[in-house]
Amino acid sequence: MELRLYDTLSREKRTFVSLDANNVRMYVCGPTVYDFAHIGNARPVIVFDVLFRLLRHLYGEAHVKYVRNITDVDDKINDRAARDFPGLPLNEAIRKVTEETGRQFHADVDALGALRPSVEPRATEHIGEMREIIEKLVAGGFAYVAEDHVLFSPQAMNAANAGLPRYGALSNRSLDEMVAGARVDVAPYKKGNTDFVLWKPSKPGEPSWPSPAGIAAQGRPGWHIECSAMAWKHLGEHFDIHGGGIDLVFPHHENEVAQTCCAFHQQRMANYWMHNGFLQVESEKMSKSLGNFITIHELLADWPGEVLRLNMLKTHYRSPIDWTMKSLEESAKTLDDWYRVAADVEPGRPAASVVEPLLDDLNTSLAIAALHGLRGSDVNGLAGSLRLLGFLSESAAQWEGRKQQASGIDAKEVERLIAERTAARRRKDFGESDRIRNELAAMGIELVDHKDGTTTWKLKR
Repeated sequence: MELRLYDTLSREKRTFVSLDANNVRMYVCGPTVYDFAHIGNARPVIVFDVLFRLLRHLYGEAHVKYVRNITDVDDKINDRAARDFPGLPLNEAIRKVTEETGRQFHADVDALGALRPSVEPRATEHIGEMREIIEKLVAGGFAYVAEDHVLFSPQAMNAANAGLPRYGALSNRSLDEMVAGARVDVAPYKKGNTDFVLWKPSKPGEPSWPSPAGIAAQGRPGWHIECSAMAWKHLGEHFDIHGGGIDLVFPHHENEVAQTCCAFHQQRMANYWMHNGFLQVESEKMSKSLGNFITIHELLADWPGEVLRLNMLKTHYRSPIDWTMKSLEESAKTLDDWYRVAADVEPGRPAASVVEPLLDDLNTSLAIAALHGLRGSDVNGLAGSLRLLGFLSESAAQWEGRKQQASGIDAKEVERLIAERTAARRRKDFGESDRIRNELAAMGIELVDHKDGTTTWKLKR
């Protein structure tokens, strides 16, 4: 069975044909390292890790190159550095922020079972490539210099009609729709409302580099040019797959396409554009104002990373996902069972019943359903399939021991008390019910009562 992937640009599921079967190339937008990554940031990490594993399964580990960048020059980083280290020069403070946040990110995503990418470039290491692309765009008439800025002109791109894609094709918007439906930075030096920054002057104390296009003042790159430069450096002018969250389609990925295709006179930057859907928490949009903003780091204090991984993969990557405590508890129970059954057996080849859904646009929800079917019929195939998906990184004893060590809780005792409380509630003995809840609370257990009458529990943070 062939691999088929949904392409955001063509808006259809297409058979995957690599440009070079000996060198399958994928780029995914990575973190901006200024704070702990939230659980929404974990979704592309996990989704494209599964795709990376699947491509390696199909083509061989030596023939797949996965690039995920680190953005380490950005206004948010500057703001965080000035806030956290007010007594240090800004550049030194920025280095402290990016190094620490980068370590935090790696520790968190390692715990999620994600393989490290083949290459993990940092934006600050590719300023030369950014300047080179900008020079090409200015020379080609696609960008212009104004008040120490370099700006890209989508109008010039669409007017060129030289075998280039249409600006707006990826996000399926016209230039007029972009102006009407998006926040547009207004500046007197811009020729058009949709023109965007490739390079800008640095403020005093900010990171700065020699500017391109004959600009005397030192400056720094805009966000979009960073990924074009890193993808070009490590994957070439035209490669197989570009991925990221759905929120990046416009303007980030639209602008990446424009920069790369115009600089190198290509019809495509990537042959397949893949985007994962949004994540919400308990049916609400995640936000700090609602108090439901959850970082990966916080969740890892309560749950093994593989539980978070399974919980994410139960929903197809293009669909919205509702991140709930009840679903996490169900995922934990499923993994407990898989570890008991399959962690210590010799893994067989991944089962066809699991691989085939993955080949159909990474349908992890169907693949997981197939795993349940293997439990009683092919334990070796179950073990091999789970490892393909990034599970069973420990022995059964390690899994159980780590859980108990982390909690210090006797799970059987907790379940016994919950059963007693449920019985008390059914006979309307609410005094006894409250007493048991308080006893559990004193043990550090938080109860969650669900509408269907069931009760689940978690450790308090």
